[in-house]
Amino acid sequence: MARARVLLVEDDAALAELVSWHLEREDFEVERTADGEEAILLARETPPDLVLLDWMIEGVSGIEVCRRLRRLADTANVPIIMLTARGEEEDRVRGLETGADDYVTKPFSPRELVARVGAVLRRVRPALAGERLSYADIEMDTASHRVRRGGSPISLGPTEFRLLKHFLEHPGRVFSRERLLDSVWGRDSDIEPRTVDVHIRRLRKAINLADAPDLIRTVRSAGYALDSEGMA
Repeated sequence: MARARVLLVEDDAALAELVSWHLEREDFEVERTADGEEAILLARETPPDLVLLDWMIEGVSGIEVCRRLRRLADTANVPIIMLTARGEEEDRVRGLETGADDYVTKPFSPRELVARVGAVLRRVRPALAGERLSYADIEMDTASHRVRRGGSPISLGPTEFRLLKHFLEHPGRVFSRERLLDSVWGRDSDIEPRTVDVHIRRLRKAINLADAPDLIRTVRSAGYALDSEGMA
């Protein structure tokens, strides 16, 4: 299988080096530039599989690069993840409305960013992402329906498997019970939102083998997320 190509547009040299190292460690091919105009030329010349695009680059801004890439036939469908220190809701909405597929606010965990890259590629380029999902020490083979944590096999029921798969595809994101019902059970489901809590407890019990740190984070009044920040 061909390696997925990522175009990284970031003018912070140290951050670009760090992100590149983490991506290449996960077998991504990375091309870097700090210039918006050059990014557009590189993307047109050889369209990447995904663009990691800093909003606040010098010259042509990241938001303008995103807008131009969406207007070009060769790059209109290339997924774009915006990187920015601008965390206000209005800025996030503007970035998404311009054509970004995802939005990561600085400072961020490089491991989470790599997971986000994989999640976006699974949605729009499933052939590139293959059939394996992973986060922290959890690994899932979606083809064989096998799950391991720290190398040890985990037995999951069908609903817990789908729930974990959804979390692995969107690491770090908080989902309300209603969103989880729509995504895991389906919009036509008549299951009560509180049923989600039951399956979350079952999933926790299954994956937290041998007192392993709890990767399912409960966010009060908001929902649940797959998040390793609380790990020791």
